[in-house]
Amino acid sequence: MTSEVSIRERRFNKWITIISIAIPVVVALLFGYKIPNAEPLSFLPPIYASINGLTAILLIAAVFAIKNGKKDVHQKLMITCIGLSLLFLVMYVAYHMTSESTKFGGEGAIKYIYYVILISHIVLSIAVIPLVLRTYAKAYLNDFASHRKWAKYTFPIWLYVAITGVVVYLMISPYYVH
Repeated sequence: MTSEVSIRERRFNKWITIISIAIPVVVALLFGYKIPNAEPLSFLPPIYASINGLTAILLIAAVFAIKNGKKDVHQKLMITCIGLSLLFLVMYVAYHMTSESTKFGGEGAIKYIYYVILISHIVLSIAVIPLVLRTYAKAYLNDFASHRKWAKYTFPIWLYVAITGVVVYLMISPYYVH
């Protein structure tokens, strides 16, 4: 039984590595490509910022659910958070493939605060991909002790990414060209 689990886990780990590399590379490539003559999807930023906010709320709800012994609720909330993160990613890429990037127009200290938040958000959004996948895989493989250990790191990073996604949107939204 143990060898079957470790074979399955090695397969998961291989796919986690591939996906964790592929997503940022594909996003970076698509981010730099503009669809010719495409109508800008300028309505998307408030939607995908809201998705980030909803993800943050559901992540917190999922922690409360598991702490109260509601494993099924926790599982459904976490799968929903993964789905919302994928939906965010699709909308984010679609927006940037049809619209020029918006420059932050703030001056002074707020500009530095914005860039610190933005850069930490981007770096951690890349780092959270393998963390989420590994944490999910541990639960899927019924290795709940390892799942809990991974979740202690994954949860705060994912929550930070979700919240700072909203903060970045709120800080840059006055500078969007309509």
